[in-house]
Amino acid sequence: MNKTLVVASNNKNKIREMKQILGDIFEPVSLSEAGVVSDPEETGKTFLENAIIKARAAAEVSGKPAIADDSGLCVFALDGEPGVYSARYACEGDHTANSSDEANNKKLVSKMQGKTDRRAVFKSAIALVYPDGTMVTAEGECPGVIIDEARGTNGFGYDPYFLVEEYNKTFAELDGSVKNVISHRAHALAALREKLTENN
Repeated sequence: MNKTLVVASNNKNKIREMKQILGDIFEPVSLSEAGVVSDPEETGKTFLENAIIKARAAAEVSGKPAIADDSGLCVFALDGEPGVYSARYACEGDHTANSSDEANNKKLVSKMQGKTDRRAVFKSAIALVYPDGTMVTAEGECPGVIIDEARGTNGFGYDPYFLVEEYNKTFAELDGSVKNVISHRAHALAALREKLTENN
């Protein structure tokens, strides 16, 4: 029987992705499935710092290995914005609560007006923390460009505005099976899996 792995999230899509990539090593379960309440303040300045904060808190509360990811969009012409504030981008001056996808996208499109450099990268950092404090981390990226008009109905967040040039499709237009192979989170999970299998 595989070891239970508490995913520091209740997001069904994240849990599914973790099961697909790590399911033969661990049995990933959501916070609610583990009967755990863990919602630490994300005070990190980087995606990796925030992932560690979330995973460490879930491992401490559950007494089991815990995994967390933190990810977001970094736009070259905006000096890396929205970055670690991707989910809270439209919250002027208050980065403690998340803002809606619609509000975040509206702000992004507005700030990109007149910008010729459209390059952006989705970044993901993943931390796996064991109850004894041992930690394994990995990061992944997916490059693309920002477009002005939303395209596609799949996905969430900035997906309709993030064009993957290799496919000439936004994340929201890509089939889930493709996105789950090329996405920043998929790359980070694959790198983490490699580290875990090397160590065993």
